[in-house]
Formats: sequence, C-alpha cells, structure tokens
Amino acid sequence: MSDRSRPLLAVTNVEVIYDRVILVLKGVSLEVPEGGIVALLGANGAGKSTTLKAISGLLRTERGEVTKGGIEFAGGAIHHAPPDEVVRRGIVQVMEGRHVFEHLTVEENLLAGAYSRANGASTRQDLERVYAYFPRLVERRQFRAGYISGGEQQMLAIGRALMARPKLMLLDE
Repeated sequence: MSDRSRPLLAVTNVEVIYDRVILVLKGVSLEVPEGGIVALLGANGAGKSTTLKAISGLLRTERGEVTKGGIEFAGGAIHHAPPDEVVRRGIVQVMEGRHVFEHLTVEENLLAGAYSRANGASTRQDLERVYAYFPRLVERRQFRAGYISGGEQQMLAIGRALMARPKLMLLDE
C-alpha cells in the first residue's frame, strides 16, 4: 500500500475493556485521511470519548485498555504507546470540559502546549498564530486561566493543543 492511499489514522476492530471486566467498545473501526475531518456521532455513553482516549493513549488513566484490534497513526501502531509518545508522534487531544491549568496565566498555558516540541525557536511564531485565531486571548494573556470565561477557556484549550503543532487533533465536545 502506498503512503498516499494509507490513511493518517486507522482504527481497526478495536475492543476496549475497563477494570479488566467491563466491555465498553467492541468492533470500532474508522479511518481519518490526511487532511480530512471525521466526526463521531452518538448518544451519551455510546463510546465517543472512550474511542478518542484509546487513540490518544489516555485509557490507562481510567484503568482501561485496548484488548483487541489495532490503532495505527502514519503507518505505525500506537495502541500500546504511552500518551507522551502519542503526542510526540503528532496526535493531541482536547479533552471535554475545558481542561486548562487554572493557576497558570493564559500565555503560560499556551507555552505549556509547546513543551513536547523539539524546536523551541518557532514557539513565538506559533504563539502569535494562536493569538491571531483567538484575539480575545491576547487581551487575557496575563490573566490566570481559572478566571477567564468558559468560552475563553475553550479557546485556550484548543490554542494550547495547536501549540504542539499536531498532525491530528482530537476534539472531544
């Protein structure tokens, strides 16, 4: 299979179990083409967030694991990779619920998003790019993130994810 026909992300027949007994996902498959957008739709409790956590490696924080199937990103298996490795490979997840570092300023939160990058020289450019996307954050750059509005916190969470320069962003809303 050529790189052009290979999807950026391939989730194939994945099964997820929590606490070694609770089957949460069974037979989930999806593909995300390079440059594509894919939406997961379903009722509350249908497994959308669990699917994203399986991709990003965050299942282990909730005593969950991928027990069958596979997840490949850019041609390499990631279903057993730790979350920090998944981020270094280029996948960033924006968690549901506006997770920000409340005691850090808006700008410190954004800079935290660039922590995993090898090239820190372009961080300032990326910071300005995020501020261009979300001008309201410029006004709030020195405010503690816990004291900005919910909408501003959501902008901040997305902006922080963009600072990592991801190849794939998972938005859980």
